[in-house]
Amino acid sequence: MANVELRPVVHVDNEWRRWIAENLLLDGAPQGIYEQMLRAGIPHEEAVEELQQAIASPYLAGAQRLRNRLAKHDWVLETQRRMNRLRPAEVPRRHQLSREEFLEAYYTAGRPVIITGRMEGWPARRKWSLDYFKQRCGDREVEIQFGRDADAQYELRKTAHRKTMLFGDYVEMVRNAERSNDFYMTAYNEGKNRAALDELWQDIVQIPEYLSNQGASQGFLWFGPAGTITPFHHDLTNNFMAQVLGRKRILLMPASEIAHVYNHEHCFTHVDGRQIDLQRYPRMDAVQVLSCTLHPGEVLFLPVGCWHFVEGLDISVTVSFTNFLWDNDFTAEYPQQQVF
Repeated sequence: MANVELRPVVHVDNEWRRWIAENLLLDGAPQGIYEQMLRAGIPHEEAVEELQQAIASPYLAGAQRLRNRLAKHDWVLETQRRMNRLRPAEVPRRHQLSREEFLEAYYTAGRPVIITGRMEGWPARRKWSLDYFKQRCGDREVEIQFGRDADAQYELRKTAHRKTMLFGDYVEMVRNAERSNDFYMTAYNEGKNRAALDELWQDIVQIPEYLSNQGASQGFLWFGPAGTITPFHHDLTNNFMAQVLGRKRILLMPASEIAHVYNHEHCFTHVDGRQIDLQRYPRMDAVQVLSCTLHPGEVLFLPVGCWHFVEGLDISVTVSFTNFLWDNDFTAEYPQQQVF
C-alpha cells in the first residue's frame, strides 16, 4: 500500500486574514488565493468561508476606497516621473548660481544641482587636514557610529552604534583605515560633537546667497575614511552637502519614484546602491537613477524626498545644511506610522 503524506491542518488566524485582505486589495485572483491556502494546509471549507467573508466585508470595501485614493496619488506621481525623463539624465553643475534662479529652477522644482564657486572664502578649504584636526581638537571626546559592518541595517538602527572616543584617536583610525564602512562620524552624532569641535565650525562660512544666518550656527559634520556608505534613503528636509575634503559618489532617484524603490520602513529601502539587484527588486529597472561625483569646493542640493546613496571615494569631510532662506519644515505632515 502506498504511503500517504500527512500534512498538519492549518487554521485561519488574524495573520492569515490580513494576508487574504492584502492580496485581495492587490487584485489577487480569489482562486489563486484559495489554492495557496489549500497548499498551506487550510481545509477546503474553511478557506472558502474565509474568502467569501473577506470579499463581502464592508471593512474591505472601505479599504478599497482608500486604495482608490492612493491610486489617484500614484497617478500624479507617475505623470511627474514621465516629465522628469524629458530632462537630461544628469545632475547639472552651475557656477555661483544666483539666489533667484536657484529658488525658481531647483528649490521649488525639487531638482538636484551641484553649485560651484560658493566655498572659496571658507577658511576650512585652506586649513582642514587630518593633522589640523588632531592639533586643534585631538583631546576632545566625540561620538561616532561604530560597528556598522556587523549590522546590515546599521543606518536604521544607528542609535545602537554610538561610541565615544578622543577625536585624535578617531583621526588616526581614519588615517590608517584605507577603506572602511565600519566607523563614520555623521550628522546623527552632531548633538555630542558640536561643542567638542566648536573651533572647526569657526572655519565654516554660511552661504548667505541661499542660507539663513538667524540664530546659532547651523550645520552637520560628516567625516570618515574612503569606503563609507550611506544607504539609499530620503531626507525630510531640503539639504545642502558642501564638500570640504575628498570626493563622494552619489546616486539620486527623484522623489516621484517612491512607488518603485521598495520603501520598507521610514525613509529607507533595502535596495543596495553598490549593486542594484534587479532579480530581487525588478521594479527598480524602470527607476531613473542619476549619478554624480561631488568634488572639494562643490555644494550639492538634495531636494526633500529625493532618494540618495552616498559613497566616500577618499577620506572625506562634508558639511551639510538645512537652514535655507525659504520654507523647509515638512516633518509635521510626515506619516506617524512608518512601516510601509
